[in-house]
Amino acid sequence: MKKLISKIPQFLFFTGKGGVGKTSMSCAISVALANANKKVLLISTDPASNLDEVLNTKLKSIPTIVNEVENLWAMNINPVVAANEYKEKMVGPYKGILPDEAIEQMEEQLSGACTVEIAGFNEFSKYVGDEDIVSTYDHIILDTAPTGHTLRLLSLPAAWNDFIADNTTGSSCLGPVSGLSEYKKLYDNVVENLKNSDKTLLILVSRAEKLSLIEASKASLELSSQGMKNQHLVINGVFKNEENDEIANAFSLKSQEAISNIPSSLKQLSYTQVEFYPKGVVGIESLRSIINEEIADEFKGAKEQLEDELKETLKDINSWENLISDFEKDGNGLIMTMGKGGVGKTTIASLIASKLVSKGHKVTLSTTDPAAHLEYISQDNKNLIIEKIDPKVEIKRHVDSVIAKNKDKLSSDDMSLLKEELSSPCIEEIAIFEAFAKTVDKAKDRFVVLDTAPTGHTLLLLDASNAYHKEVLKNSNDEMSDELTSLLPRIKDEKFTKILIVTLAEATPTHEAKDLQEDLSRAGISSYSWVVNRSFALTKSSNNLLCQKGLNELKYINEIKKDLSSNLVISPWIADEINDQKSLNKLI
Repeated sequence: MKKLISKIPQFLFFTGKGGVGKTSMSCAISVALANANKKVLLISTDPASNLDEVLNTKLKSIPTIVNEVENLWAMNINPVVAANEYKEKMVGPYKGILPDEAIEQMEEQLSGACTVEIAGFNEFSKYVGDEDIVSTYDHIILDTAPTGHTLRLLSLPAAWNDFIADNTTGSSCLGPVSGLSEYKKLYDNVVENLKNSDKTLLILVSRAEKLSLIEASKASLELSSQGMKNQHLVINGVFKNEENDEIANAFSLKSQEAISNIPSSLKQLSYTQVEFYPKGVVGIESLRSIINEEIADEFKGAKEQLEDELKETLKDINSWENLISDFEKDGNGLIMTMGKGGVGKTTIASLIASKLVSKGHKVTLSTTDPAAHLEYISQDNKNLIIEKIDPKVEIKRHVDSVIAKNKDKLSSDDMSLLKEELSSPCIEEIAIFEAFAKTVDKAKDRFVVLDTAPTGHTLLLLDASNAYHKEVLKNSNDEMSDELTSLLPRIKDEKFTKILIVTLAEATPTHEAKDLQEDLSRAGISSYSWVVNRSFALTKSSNNLLCQKGLNELKYINEIKKDLSSNLVISPWIADEINDQKSLNKLI
């Protein structure tokens, strides 16, 4: 860690899936730099940020001095709030001037995930591109880096053309960009700084787990292709064990195997390992423990305390058997697993599908994640159909359809612009929306278990503004209209759709899942049950650190029980690689 801190450039960007430790790592490095008499600004763009909790400081949307640390300022940028403010800024001047229908169309165009992403980018851009502000600090650190999608969107040369503002040819996301012309110079500075290896370092944070490292590899390749080539890997939570404890030995072995088989694209990167901290990292002292590479302390009686408190926590927890039986009562319907990447949505979806099939039901198991592994479910049962909604396939189909519809309507110049717009990453959302509607329609006479894409994508699919609903209808074949017009009502029908929110019993995944549930509620969509996955509290390990980990989990399990869901099931962490029916069954 100290070696990494010694070579930090002016800008530092962290990226990684929910729960891997981005916030704790960014806070630790920020504190270390501040302790070295550097003026540091730490910014979070995560709407579910727990920066306040980790730094023990009430933060605002402007730089705020951090308690107990000189030279360190921090702030939270909420992209959702920023998106609403941005939408009002773009639309407000035209109210009372343009017809109501035109205003409504503008608001709908600005209601998608692209606006949220661009608005978040807009808010922090001044801290990266405005030299007057940048010169105030020695280091500016961003927890949750701009994605490759954002960089690509902002680098589209046609994005600044007035054609886009008037375009009605099938693009869903370039409307927001058309309103950003006044910021073009600032954005150019930002993108230039992000791509400058002398000024910017991208830190990829991962757990010492196979799938987590695969996700880090994807992010590395995506951002490298967009010009962010100066990268460093942090492998967080590396567990080492020398005791004769089955669970501890298995956990340690999985960590070492994951590191030994690191994806090839990450092998060329320099990397830092951070030890396992059972209680997570909250507070300045714990952050300094990471910086000083201290080993986590053990305390007497952890095993006995866990056993005692676990009995109370498990009261009123639902069983998997009861949950599956509840699904069976309706005979058909849609079951969706939702949550952040890396919490085990695919595994839980596969488990539910296999159990329903074993009870004689017809089931379609589908995923919107092309990297998901569903093949370990037995496919020799005539009642089970396994599908994948492949974004690449769906994008090609959608783009081909839109181009064909406009082939004889646009000039060659306008057609070139349309094709460029259709290369935008946000087109993926519309393409998947159509395939998503087809899959949901199958739940009329069977069970459809759908492993959804990570939360941001999923929320866009379920957006209640109708902007995307109308956009898809405009660009789809007539025979799809019933599926599409029925989609949102079906998702909101609690009898037809059962939504399972999957999380881990840790701070960030739990609080992100809470925000997801609130977002769904605002869209008129209710969650049916929560699933806490990979719980060490249920493993019966006698290892002191793992028992401490289990005790820490109980805090979040109790929070879910008390405040978030009366219908909760828990699956234990298991040593097995989940790749067959036998390993799936161990989850219940």
